[in-house]
Order: sequence, then structure tokens, then C-alpha cells
Amino acid sequence: MPNPTTRLLPWKGADGRTCLLITDRDAPGHVSRVADQIEAVQLGMGVELIGHAEELLADPKTGAAQVRYLAARLTEALKDAVRVAVSRGDRLRGPAEPPLPTPRT
Repeated sequence: MPNPTTRLLPWKGADGRTCLLITDRDAPGHVSRVADQIEAVQLGMGVELIGHAEELLADPKTGAAQVRYLAARLTEALKDAVRVAVSRGDRLRGPAEPPLPTPRT
């Protein structure tokens, strides 16, 4: 592999641990392309959730249980977005630069 890099994947293993992929920075393989597609879906879902949140929070009839549920989904979406940002940031950084911190979840 001429230009190896480690990539943080947008999913976890069966044991709940972080998944990393060693790939060629210049010629990403099938798993990298699948990860790109999943990241795009995750970010798209986050955008849709923001729109839903704006509508829900603008409605004075929205109850506390709905807001808690919304907060939980927004937290999940934010975790996904941070994971995507860290993964992409690590791939943009030079080999001499320290990696960004890996999200806990």
C-alpha cells in the first residue's frame, strides 16, 4: 500500500468498540466507499432532524416527553456528525500532525 492511512469508520463493531480501517489514501477501496455513503446518509438524517426540531420547538403544544425524545435523537445525530468530522479531519491532516480525538461513542 503506497500511501496508507487509518480511517475512523461511521459504525461500531459488534462489541460497541470503534472501527478503524487501514486504507490507501490515494485509492480508497470498497469499504471506504461504503463508509462515505453511510456518512452521507447520517449527515442527511441530521439535516432532516434539525428541520423537525425547529417545527417541534416552535409549537407551544409540544410536551416535555417530546422534547426529551427530540433531545435524544439530536444527541445521536450530533455524535454521528462529530464522528464524520473527526474521520474527515484526520484524512485531511498531514502524517506529521497529531490525530483529532476519537469520539467516545
